[in-house]
Amino acid sequence: MARITTLEKIEMDRNTEQDEVYATYCIFKRGGEKYFQIDTYGSPNREYVGQPSQKIQFDGKFAKELVSLLISEFWE
Repeated sequence: MARITTLEKIEMDRNTEQDEVYATYCIFKRGGEKYFQIDTYGSPNREYVGQPSQKIQFDGKFAKELVSLLISEFWE
């Protein structure tokens, strides 16, 4: 599991498109802070089907930063 609070852009020489996987999201509050969580479930061939393979959390501050980055990279 990871809670992302900062993000830095890097340039990479080699990238590959990853396989599609099923994902879910949820919103929850802890200590007065609201979080957005994405769970990915990996391929249907994995040993524990239906168990999340990654959990990624964002707080409100980082979510706003991420939305801003996505807009600037895809729509500006």
